Amino acid sequence: MSRFNFLEWNIEQLSKSMKEKEISPVEVLEASLDLISAQNKELNAFVTVMEEDSIKAAKQAEEEIMMGTDKGPLHGVPIGLKDLICTTGIKTTFGSEVYKDYVPHFDAEVVTNLKDAGAIMIGKLNMHAFAYGTTGDRSFFGPVKNPHNPKKITGGSSSGSGAAVASYQCYGSVGSDTGGSIRMPASMCGIVGMKPTFGRVSRYGAIQLCPTLDHLGPMTRTVTDNALLLNVLSGFDEKDRYSVASKKENFTEGINASIKGKKIGIPTSFYFDIIDTEVQRVFNSAVENCRLLGAEIVPIELPGMDDLLTAQQVILAAEAYTSLERHLSNTPEQVEEEVRSRAIAGMLIQASEYIQMLQIKHKAVEMHNKAFEQVDVILTPTLPMVPTNIDQRMTDSYGLQEHVRIFARLTGPSNTTGLPAISVPGGMSQCGLPIGVQFIGKAFAEKELYRFAYALEQTGAYRSSLSSNRLGKSTLEEAVE
Repeated sequence: MSRFNFLEWNIEQLSKSMKEKEISPVEVLEASLDLISAQNKELNAFVTVMEEDSIKAAKQAEEEIMMGTDKGPLHGVPIGLKDLICTTGIKTTFGSEVYKDYVPHFDAEVVTNLKDAGAIMIGKLNMHAFAYGTTGDRSFFGPVKNPHNPKKITGGSSSGSGAAVASYQCYGSVGSDTGGSIRMPASMCGIVGMKPTFGRVSRYGAIQLCPTLDHLGPMTRTVTDNALLLNVLSGFDEKDRYSVASKKENFTEGINASIKGKKIGIPTSFYFDIIDTEVQRVFNSAVENCRLLGAEIVPIELPGMDDLLTAQQVILAAEAYTSLERHLSNTPEQVEEEVRSRAIAGMLIQASEYIQMLQIKHKAVEMHNKAFEQVDVILTPTLPMVPTNIDQRMTDSYGLQEHVRIFARLTGPSNTTGLPAISVPGGMSQCGLPIGVQFIGKAFAEKELYRFAYALEQTGAYRSSLSSNRLGKSTLEEAVE
């Protein structure tokens, strides 16, 4: 393995090499910064590169490692942050004109956790304005472009996170997910994205869009790396009113265990009512791979999913309007036009309708719990369609005419139930774009999801996804020469 390919290594490889003093955190960071400089004009993944702070942190990590201090697998590893996560003295823009000059005086809880683990905060990542969009091409700082094809979207709203991780600019990122905003860009960029159980990861210090649907979670290139990052991010935090006390877990434990004899539920409706044939083909292949690994495939009924999706959309609209009301009233011209029109629609939602949607939410949780009496996990496509062009708002794939908000159709319901869900690469479309599949699990069953995602990853879909990233490969080679 060439030493000069270390930006392609996973966190496990990198950590081992740094611990053995074969490579230094400063060397890794400098190469990462060079790559960002080479790629960011094209991909537009970063809003702010924390060069000065990250160099200081890398030097400190190098000194600690040389002295034998081991803070864990993230020690000295460059990690990016979605630009709604507050950082002391560093701009946190929310992808918007409103917050373009906002400089917090405190760190979000996840940032504190990462720093304690020795991770290097390399920069703040571009995002769909106010975290309110499925495409990632509506940011005050310009659209983020897909590393696999710069004419295509990355998915929103954690768009910069998806692009930066997929193109080797950082080893992982913390994104947010309100209707699929971690899993959509994970699918479109060919990486792994976990939306943990609601309350598993503190959201203190993350600018909110929708308090009962927002989640923070890790985005990485491999399943094991994702679990390593969640190890650090998760934990009870009294500063977050929605934080749930749960036992501390090592999410990598048992990750490579066999799934033979395990039961995977495949919904008989909803998830396949509107679906691109390319997505269906990749999903069928993923199901077959799981079957070959010894898993039992079980058809399951999930009645009322359309109602659950409606509940997610209504709750999101109502709470998003509340979160953005001050900006809509005081500086409406600074709220991106598409976001503004969506947010204003939430003003029309009646209290009785909102309460009705909460009732649907609770029934849906009961329905899913009943399904998990039959199966260990549920497997679905992550997205109904492949990535569209930047600025495209209606899809015309295979005769289907839908607004791009349909990208959240299959991810949004898990935000409403609060159940954990992970997107892992399932394969590639014929035009060379990644397609993800989604495992959904019981509350606080992230370890189980990682086990299934890891098993599928080992079949090779993940490696083929990243190997096709020609843009990332070419600029990576230039940066390390």
